[in-house]
Amino acid sequence: MPTVAITDFTFPDLEVEKRILQSAGLSVVSDQCRTPETVASLTADVDYVITQFAPVTAAAIEAMKNARIIVRYGVGYDNVDLDASRKREIPVCNIPGFCTDEVAEHTVAFILATTRCVKQNDARVQSGQWGLGVTLEDMKSLRDMTIGVVGLGRIGRGVVERLTPFKCRLLVFDPVVPPDQIEQLGATSVTLQQLFSESDLVTLHCPSTDQTRGLINTTTLAQIKPGAILINLGRGDLVNSDDLATALDTGQIRAAALDVFETEPLPSDSRLRGRDNVILASHISSASVSAQRTLRESAANLVVMRHLGEPLPNIVNGVEPS
Repeated sequence: MPTVAITDFTFPDLEVEKRILQSAGLSVVSDQCRTPETVASLTADVDYVITQFAPVTAAAIEAMKNARIIVRYGVGYDNVDLDASRKREIPVCNIPGFCTDEVAEHTVAFILATTRCVKQNDARVQSGQWGLGVTLEDMKSLRDMTIGVVGLGRIGRGVVERLTPFKCRLLVFDPVVPPDQIEQLGATSVTLQQLFSESDLVTLHCPSTDQTRGLINTTTLAQIKPGAILINLGRGDLVNSDDLATALDTGQIRAAALDVFETEPLPSDSRLRGRDNVILASHISSASVSAQRTLRESAANLVVMRHLGEPLPNIVNGVEPS
């Protein structure tokens, strides 16, 4: 019987996946792989692979004897070596769109929480005090702000659409989206440097690529408007955490809110911890009952489509099945 390996998962069980896969005549094996070696051991002899956060490295892919597809639970796919999968002619598919609303809404929640200083004002009342927990100048209104959105994919577009009613000035940097499409959304297409220098708040929604990894670092933080706010719900490796912490220390960055990090879980000694002007979340912005069900069903159905020889959507490494 053909076998599907699920390398790792954060769900209570795999009943959703098993129902779909077993109905198609496929067996399921699973683990909670944390290293390339455990991935290689689990997937060496299987026919199909579903992965969440496990490191599907070149070595792990090279060890796969029979794999016909690798499916990533999620939008991003930077834990899968695309070059190695391409050389082995194994299609890699992601699942875009399953959580667009959730992440866009979570972004707006982070924006409002940082501009209205929700965390600091809550802490003041919780401690038994009254009145503002920050200075009056720290309490911002979006109508008076310029918001810079880096990346206009599904989620970036959703953020722009949700911010429009707040009447803020919206700047967008996305080198692959024509300026007229950006302007149709009520935003202005700008260079990345202009976005950094003019934005009171920068929110990241670009993929992790060779060009974007480490996008926010000492050099670029110095280009950002002094006292700006940084939001990251894109990919963890877009931001150098230590460089951001230094910018927070100096006041170059006034506040930050992040759901993703270059190292996850966030290390206990991270310099981002313990700050009243920083909001941290554990990669949960996609969370909702409906989004999780869509994600899991979509992953299993992609495997079934490959098993049945049907055309595959969302191939991210350019390998079209023969």
